[in-house]
Amino acid sequence: MAQIRAAVCNEFGKPLEIETVELAAPTGRSIEVTLEACAICHSDISYIDGIWGGDLPAVFGHEAAGVISDVGDGVTGLNKGDRVIVTLIRSCGTCASCGGGKPTACERPNGPAPLTRADGTEITQAMFCGAFAEKVVVDQSQVAVIPDGIASDTASLLSCGVITGVGAVVNAAGLRAGQDALIIGAGGVGLNAIQGARIAGARRIVAVDMTEEKLEDARAFGATDVILATDPKPWRKLRELTGRGADAVFVSVGAIPAYETAPKYLAHGGKVIMVGMPAVGAEAKYIPVNMAAVGQGMIGSKMGDTVLQRDIPWLCDLYLQGRLKLDELISNRWSLDQINDAIADTKSGAARRNVIVF
Repeated sequence: MAQIRAAVCNEFGKPLEIETVELAAPTGRSIEVTLEACAICHSDISYIDGIWGGDLPAVFGHEAAGVISDVGDGVTGLNKGDRVIVTLIRSCGTCASCGGGKPTACERPNGPAPLTRADGTEITQAMFCGAFAEKVVVDQSQVAVIPDGIASDTASLLSCGVITGVGAVVNAAGLRAGQDALIIGAGGVGLNAIQGARIAGARRIVAVDMTEEKLEDARAFGATDVILATDPKPWRKLRELTGRGADAVFVSVGAIPAYETAPKYLAHGGKVIMVGMPAVGAEAKYIPVNMAAVGQGMIGSKMGDTVLQRDIPWLCDLYLQGRLKLDELISNRWSLDQINDAIADTKSGAARRNVIVF
């Protein structure tokens, strides 16, 4: 049992509290990772604010990288000293979803629950990670080895924002070279969807956002065209650009208005890829006959339908070749003691990604 410092959420909507907590040693398939960096994702903030519910006290954080410092006796293919990213993708490897190549939809994601207080009070390891902490104990399925050429603060972004955005394009949508893509929201995930469309060889990559500043970011990451969401009927501008709408529309934000307008951007036969996560209970309205009549569809994409051992080596290599922007995604670096300031900065909407560095 190790003692570590962690940022604990004791009450929804309140600042996190830095506490010393107990971390159980890894057993079986689990491994211990000493973290070097953890990025702040908007999903963490949604949980911290109570938008999606959950049990408290809890430690959030799920976009991390570090070094394996201990392994359970059932671990295979991983060793102490390996540099890894840590994700929330926990998979059993034997259920129908895992067997079908969809570990992000694992039906039995069992694994360790290693966090407690000194008095024995259980602390929820949120999203199977609890990475706003100096160390984590996770299932071996949740990590992927990374090369020495990628710094840990940079590599941490691969754990969620990058694979979610790029994977939504390449895996979920199966976008082909020459097709047209539209991305609603040019934040951290949206910028990576733009990169995914560029890598996939899209003809037009169109970004839609509420602010000119975000659209400038979109251009820097590969958008060929931009549209202000505040324009009257912005989908008409898309048709002026492509002549027919978009083959795939990626909703990277959890805003209901974005979901309700997304089908209006589609070409015949196109599909909406649902990436952003609205609050529990939030509802969007559609006219299904319009979509059915022209063969349009909607697809949910969790974590970019990523298969870690397949996709992380590929993305690392793209970065090392200079074909995938990662360093440019980091807005600022903070210490664990500054985490509430980093969260406030993330909420302001100005940051691409803030990273806690241990």
